[in-house]
Parts: sequence; C-alpha cells; structure tokens
Amino acid sequence: MPELPEVETVCRGLSLVLEGRRLVQVEVRRPDLRIPFPAGFAAALTGRRLQRIRRRGKYFVWELDDGVALLGHLGMSGSMVVSPQGTNFPPPGPHDHVLFTTEDGALVTYNDPRRFGLMTLSTVEAVESHPLLAEMGPEPLSDAFTPAVLEAALAGKRTPIKSALLDQGVVAGLGNIYVCEALFRARISPRRLADNVGRAKIAALVPAIKSVLTEAIAAGGSSLKDYRQASGELGYFQHAFAVYDREGQPCPGCDCGAAEGRAPGIARIVQAGRSTFFCAKRQR
Repeated sequence: MPELPEVETVCRGLSLVLEGRRLVQVEVRRPDLRIPFPAGFAAALTGRRLQRIRRRGKYFVWELDDGVALLGHLGMSGSMVVSPQGTNFPPPGPHDHVLFTTEDGALVTYNDPRRFGLMTLSTVEAVESHPLLAEMGPEPLSDAFTPAVLEAALAGKRTPIKSALLDQGVVAGLGNIYVCEALFRARISPRRLADNVGRAKIAALVPAIKSVLTEAIAAGGSSLKDYRQASGELGYFQHAFAVYDREGQPCPGCDCGAAEGRAPGIARIVQAGRSTFFCAKRQR
C-alpha cells in the first residue's frame, strides 16, 4: 500500500499538471472502487478548476474552485499517471477506472487492478472533519509532531511500538516500510511496548521518522509492486532500505555479525499480521 512518501510524491507530480487547470472531461468507467462513487461524481468535477492538490496522511485531497473537494486513497495497487498534452493516448485498459482530461489536453488516468482505492466528495471547508480523516493524528513532517506530542499519544498504550506507530490516530501516514526503517534508525525494538519506550528514545524516534520520510520523498517513494510516480517512473528509495525486506542480511553500520556468517543479521517477525524487519542487537 502506498504510504506517506508515495502519496506525497504523487500529489506533487499531479500538482504540476492539474493545479490552475480546468477539468474539461471526467470519465468514470465503473460504479465503484472500494466504495461506490457518489452520485454525480463526474458532473461535480467537470468544468471546475483545480485550486490545490495536497495530502493528508495517506489520502489525497483535490480542492476545486467552487469549494468542492475530491478525497481519495490509492489503496493497495492504485496509481495516478499523467499523459502530457500531445501524447497519443491509447484506449483505456481494463483497470483504468477514472480519466481526467484538462483544458490544455493532459490526461490523468487512475489505474487500480485490485480496486482497493476510493474517491468521494466533500467540501474544502468540511474535508478535515470527514469520517475518513476526522480521527487522524498529526502529520509527521509538520512542526506539530514533536516528541512531547508523540509521548502523550503513546501513554497507556500496551501494544508494541511498531503497532502503535501504524495507528493513524497516533501519527498520520506511516506504514509498515517506514516504521521499520525509523525504528532501526532510532535503535528501538519493534517489540517494546509503546508506553515503555521512554522519553529519551522518543526524542530519537521523532527525528528518525522525519528523516526517513524526507529522504523517501526525495527518492520518489518506494516501488515494491504496483507503485509508480505520476510521471509513470518508479520510486527508488527501496534501494536505500536499511532493514525492510532484508531478512538475514547484515545491518548497515552494525556489528551484529551477519557479514561474517556468525549471526542472523536482520530478523523478520510477524506483528499483527505484518512483517517486521529489525536488528535484535542494535534495537532495544
């Protein structure tokens, strides 16, 4: 599933093509994704000018010139790909579910083979209180996300810190990949209970989260299966993973011994049905 860096990268790519442009045609090619499209979805967008494209957690928000907001999620396999003006557009494929055409001839295609994504309508004024966003925690790259804020959010949580950080009510946008990477940087065991992380480790965790997300965005996100940038290019942060999906390999900057064959190196465990990758020696 695309996480914060992937959605942020897509939003930035789309903003270059869509912000300030009018949508002259919106074609919805099926009645639903994860949820049904609202009645009048295409009509509500057609002829409107896009004022701003932004991200909230793992969701994208398109703000239109009449106060309507498109709220969406890429799901497990969704992508938004831009075909610039002058492109010889091929016929839509079986998984091309929504087509947006701009006044200057660009085409944005929403493709989603598994159809776990969604698109719905709200208003710019009310979108933050929409049920999909209302209980979401702070943005991890914002000034509002501080060690004190995270410490308060973790207080009393008797779940592993890995699971707690995946809770979108604790912090918005984090997923399996970047939680594993941030915990490695902060030297925190994913098995440590959230309310027992301690102030010093939380003080290391917040900048670790911010740095791994910032670096991933700069790399265009991580492409493991379906994810692509709005340009159609792959992200490449997967080549910089320290621990994620590297079971049995040596840890960067660690003497756990995998390189000499005397220790397991990066370990994999399953927590709440998700694979967790970490170094048992480095992370306590």
